Amino acid sequence: MKVTPLAIDGAWLVEPIRHADDRGWFQEWFKRSAIHEKTGYQFEPVQSNISKSAAGVIRGIHFSIAPRGQGKLVTVMAGEIDDYVVDINPSSSTFGKWVRERLTADNGRSMLIGPHMGHAFQALTADTVVSYLVTAEFDPITERGISPFCPGVNIEWDKSLPRLVSDKDRESPHLELR
Repeated sequence: MKVTPLAIDGAWLVEPIRHADDRGWFQEWFKRSAIHEKTGYQFEPVQSNISKSAAGVIRGIHFSIAPRGQGKLVTVMAGEIDDYVVDINPSSSTFGKWVRERLTADNGRSMLIGPHMGHAFQALTADTVVSYLVTAEFDPITERGISPFCPGVNIEWDKSLPRLVSDKDRESPHLELR
């Protein structure tokens, strides 16, 4: 697999090597030793989540304030998304900035996100299924959110789709920029 660091420290694009023949294809979706070798990050998932979304659904911006945070490996199983990582570390040189990558079931790419990062995505197709491997179990006490429409972060959502957002995400606070 190819692992490329993104413009925000602690976020990587993971691109698989697919082995195809007349039966279909096979790929390694996650290999802990390869991730550690290429990133130095000891990604150890303890929970797996799946979401199904309609076209236009925006989920996030979510993060954890738990001491160890919650790292994620985000992969699309059906459909496609624009996946976003937001730097929420006030001491970082890229604080408040975001990166976006297009993940699709066809390209098999994944986004690897270190702990203490904001994460969001927008489903671009109907019946989009997203899998998340995460390094900490869900804990409602340490889960936090930032409004996906925070003007300081200013994410560029696809304007051709309806914006379907939960009340919880819509009512989340804005990121306080320096």
